[in-house]
Amino acid sequence: MKQHFTMFAAYNQWANGRIYDAAADLDDEEFNRDVGAFFGSLMGTLNHLLAADRIWMKRFTGEGDAPTALDAILHRALPKLRLAREAEDRRIIDWLAGLSDKALTGRFTYMTVSDMRTVSQRLAPALAHVFNHQTHHRGQAHMILTVLGRPSVTLDLAHFQRTEEGRAFA
Repeated sequence: MKQHFTMFAAYNQWANGRIYDAAADLDDEEFNRDVGAFFGSLMGTLNHLLAADRIWMKRFTGEGDAPTALDAILHRALPKLRLAREAEDRRIIDWLAGLSDKALTGRFTYMTVSDMRTVSQRLAPALAHVFNHQTHHRGQAHMILTVLGRPSVTLDLAHFQRTEEGRAFA
């Protein structure tokens, strides 16, 4: 099971890098343009992904800064947002490296952000949600880039597994 989640953490890092690479030449107006996605703009969508990951990592580890809202804007400028994203991806990978398979079957308890409920659940399904959530909103980021006239970005897991970074997981 750990290998499965380690693969998804590496895939996330790779796919996030591809999205940020594709966004690198956007000007501020394009980066902030509301194109009708759930979080409006690419800036809003990428901030949501970082905010959600920080919230989940705080739940998992009890450490780190976690915003109190899912639509928190952590960084308005793409370069700072990218540095924070890269650090969070590394944090996720490093944390997973220290987990045992047994730990993945355990439970944890946390408070929700949206309605302040206490929830107790198994770690593995929560991690599956985190990686699925990333994929969902990265798809929206991909759509935003396409709307802004940027070329399509290949984000398929199978494509990642055929790269140098992903071969170990194929």
